[in-house]
Amino acid sequence: MKMISVETEGILLRVALNESSTAQVIGRALPMESVASRWGGEIYFEIPVKIPEDEGAREQVEAGEVGYWPPGHAFCIFFGRTPTSRDEKPRAASPVNIFGKVVGDATVLQRVKEGSKVTIRSISS
Repeated sequence: MKMISVETEGILLRVALNESSTAQVIGRALPMESVASRWGGEIYFEIPVKIPEDEGAREQVEAGEVGYWPPGHAFCIFFGRTPTSRDEKPRAASPVNIFGKVVGDATVLQRVKEGSKVTIRSISS
């Protein structure tokens, strides 16, 4: 299983990638840097890849899931309720390609401020 790291605001998260084509494209594009945006219990940031929506793309997600949002070319990490949530679970603005899951507690991202620098790297092959 390929692992990547996401670092921002002194927080270092490990993310386990799944076997999807989205995960493969993003994994090959690393390392990369971006700037975080917040949307309720989600941080997202534009990345330099363009991937179409896949067949399994969905709006309803779980805390800790990591997705790619095709309209914004964005890497998304979900950790709590978002503005479109119907209950306590996160919900994306529109379908995202789920390509991984945070190893550990994603709620530490509550501390991340809008505009924070984000660095994503591969940590294993």
